[in-house]
Amino acid sequence: MKYRSAFDIIGPVMIGPSSSHTAGAARIGRVARTLFGKQPKKAIISLYGSFAKTYRGHGTDVAVVGGILDFDTDDERIPASLTIAEEAGMEVTFTIEDTVMDHPNTVKIKLFDEDKELELVGISIGGGTIEITELNTFKLKLSGENPAILVVHNDVFGIISSVSTVLANHEINIGHMEVSRKEKGQMALMVIEVDQKIKSDIMKEIEGLENVSQVIRMVE
Repeated sequence: MKYRSAFDIIGPVMIGPSSSHTAGAARIGRVARTLFGKQPKKAIISLYGSFAKTYRGHGTDVAVVGGILDFDTDDERIPASLTIAEEAGMEVTFTIEDTVMDHPNTVKIKLFDEDKELELVGISIGGGTIEITELNTFKLKLSGENPAILVVHNDVFGIISSVSTVLANHEINIGHMEVSRKEKGQMALMVIEVDQKIKSDIMKEIEGLENVSQVIRMVE
């Protein structure tokens, strides 16, 4: 585990008790909410490893739901998030899984409404730091810390170059980039973390490229 600064070790400003089990869990939930784009009607939250064993005592349950409600790690409403979700009409189900995952602090979140669903797997790696490792069965590595976009596209020759050219033309520096695909020539997912905020007009320009079907802003 590599920390980027002393603040990653100390941990974020947060509602306690644990930076990994509470703050990290809230951040994973909030990433899922950001990618879903709105408050879901239903959330199925599957907990693995240490999360599964201690989720009530460490507040992992209320933290994940708080994140899905778009609460930040220091939001005082987090302890009441289960009640708030119920009052808002969001159905929440927790499942405890026995499968041994690569990381002990792992959660899978499935979000639904009438016309949309999303599945995300995230891990809390300490100090409130997280990684998103899977999105709708696509493997990826996303920290949620830097400005980022997800580009859904057809797996064709030249598409990666086309997207990176648009960013270069707007003087946006790519800090991290990876591509995941299920099968050659089929749908693929591009994850791009950058050093600056990507404005809406640039996102529209990328979305207008041939073979790009969707662009999602991950972090402002």
